[in-house]
Amino acid sequence: MNAIEILATLSTPQGRADPYPLYAALHELGEVIDTGTNQALVVGYDAINLVLRDPGYRVSDEANFDQNFPDWKANPVFVQGADWILNLNAPRHFRIRSLMARAFTPRRIAGLEPAIAKMTDDLLDGIGDRGADGSVIEFMRDFAHLLPVTVICELIGIPDSDRQEFRSVARDLAAVFELDDIETLPSINAAATELLGYFADLAAKRRAEPRDDLLSDLLALSDNGRLTDAELLHNLTFLLVAGFETTTNLLGNGLRIVLTDPCANVAARSAPPSAFVDEVLRYDSPVQLTSRIGYDTKLGGVPITPESSVVTLLGAGNRDPRRFTNPDRFNPSRTDAGPLSFGGGAHYCIGAALARLEGAVAFPRLFERFPKIAAADEPTRRDTLVLRGFDALPITIA
Repeated sequence: MNAIEILATLSTPQGRADPYPLYAALHELGEVIDTGTNQALVVGYDAINLVLRDPGYRVSDEANFDQNFPDWKANPVFVQGADWILNLNAPRHFRIRSLMARAFTPRRIAGLEPAIAKMTDDLLDGIGDRGADGSVIEFMRDFAHLLPVTVICELIGIPDSDRQEFRSVARDLAAVFELDDIETLPSINAAATELLGYFADLAAKRRAEPRDDLLSDLLALSDNGRLTDAELLHNLTFLLVAGFETTTNLLGNGLRIVLTDPCANVAARSAPPSAFVDEVLRYDSPVQLTSRIGYDTKLGGVPITPESSVVTLLGAGNRDPRRFTNPDRFNPSRTDAGPLSFGGGAHYCIGAALARLEGAVAFPRLFERFPKIAAADEPTRRDTLVLRGFDALPITIA
């Protein structure tokens, strides 16, 4: 197949369910592939890394919204998205991200570990009670969704009583990352509006009574004029959704690997947790691709222009045989580690350390608590490509 045929197959349900053979076919065509449609596909590890770290490549921002979606301001999700750090270029990106990073400190993340451990143990207690008699447990619903949304709510400072509502609304908003069906836009906009209203109300309460949480820290930056209220509130919705989706997929993808690969099953109980998490991220990345806008340059011998769309296939780069020995083998002890799953450069995922910590805490507890964990039925994979994960993953624990 040529690149266009591979892309067409990748966009089918079958291609999205298992993109890795298609990525292997793309690797045979080169590190960077000119599709002939003013679009470059970047599948080589080194080439992807270069694009993500080169400030000449830009993300699609408000100026591109004006050009490509003339009525974007009529959609609340795009109005909010125009302020998301994901969609900002320098210098605005640096200003907002650096301010947010001051509140998103390693100290605060590390300080969450005891809370993450307790949340994990509480969820596993519930699974243990419901599955002790051999009953089927739905892992995505009962664990992989609940842990990340609870953790990100804890970080932001969302009260316990409000957290139950966030799973469904966050999932609705996350559909914007895959927006290939315009009919989903009303539900996405509704979720964006609901979350914005909630955070506006919570911000008013935190201004009156600050606490030791991310929201209070960001409000202090907003009150001294360094961050607007819109920038703050809009990026809170982004942090909630991004932090929830990627870690949910990390947990589900990691468990599925263990349930289907005997070597991974052994490694899950013997490898250092951080190495196991990194190999899950490499082997079946929760985020499969991102994109940039080009500039006048060459990449892997392919001419790039300011009109070029440069698609970096992170999932393909993580299976690049030029970088990884036996890339299709799950091996936490590999010395050529370094997944691209959280991006790189200025847009490296601000929540990467938190996602890794959640995985490193949750996986060992899960496998120690339930040594007989097994698949109960075929899982239901989400019919998506950008965000790769499961809707349902039925298991038994006894």
